Amino acid sequence: MSALSGQSARDVRARLPITDARAMSVVAPVVFGAALLGLWQLAVVALDIDAYVVPAPSDIWSELAANHATILDGALSTGRNALLGMLAGALVGVLAAVLSSAVRVIDQMAVPVVAALSVVPIVALAPVLYTLYGAAVDTARILVAALSVTIPVYLNTLRGLRQVSAVHRDLMTAYAAGPLQVARSVTLPTATPYVFTGLRIASSLAVISALIAEYFGGPIGGLGKSITSAASSSNYPLAYAYVVGAIGLGLAFYVVTLLVELWFSRHRST
Repeated sequence: MSALSGQSARDVRARLPITDARAMSVVAPVVFGAALLGLWQLAVVALDIDAYVVPAPSDIWSELAANHATILDGALSTGRNALLGMLAGALVGVLAAVLSSAVRVIDQMAVPVVAALSVVPIVALAPVLYTLYGAAVDTARILVAALSVTIPVYLNTLRGLRQVSAVHRDLMTAYAAGPLQVARSVTLPTATPYVFTGLRIASSLAVISALIAEYFGGPIGGLGKSITSAASSSNYPLAYAYVVGAIGLGLAFYVVTLLVELWFSRHRST
């Protein structure tokens, strides 16, 4: 039954004009989100749920409107650390992937290191970094974000570099192409979509990691610190308002990364 309904929905979309299909893809999530918020509000009011369990969306919105300047400042602080960590981690991940694809010994040596780094708990790492670099600077937060970014970027980039067909390499060799020409004409175009896939995954991880790192110390400021302070003072609607700010920050990182990918793909095709 579900397969038939899914097929009929696809058939309806296929018969729609392109503009109508795009509008439908936007309107449907908005309607669903509005309905979900309405049910949430109704459940909180009807069941008299306490705010420490889950506050009503109307209360969260009130705190969001009243504290939008503070939330924006916290988002800028967290976003700055996440962005610096994302750029640093992406650079390290891409360079490490290029070395691993070029030198087999490095690739074999990197396997256990990558496996170990991929399971490092941020909860345990953040306090250690604060002890090493001090709690008065954002270094620990940036390093935590960078570490969370490095692994997905490295793995996706390495996979992309390995997708180049041997036939294409042989063809470039037959044309007497140099290493830079091979990289520019074959290797990089093949690997680029995989690099951006890693970056899209890493964009959200960078924000999450920066937020988690803020729970364990560091300078005052940032959404993570604000969530902790609001929750400790039992102002749960305000805490959820900061959570909404964190969600918006994560979405902004993802959307910007996606737009850069679309721009790069269009620019390369022209």
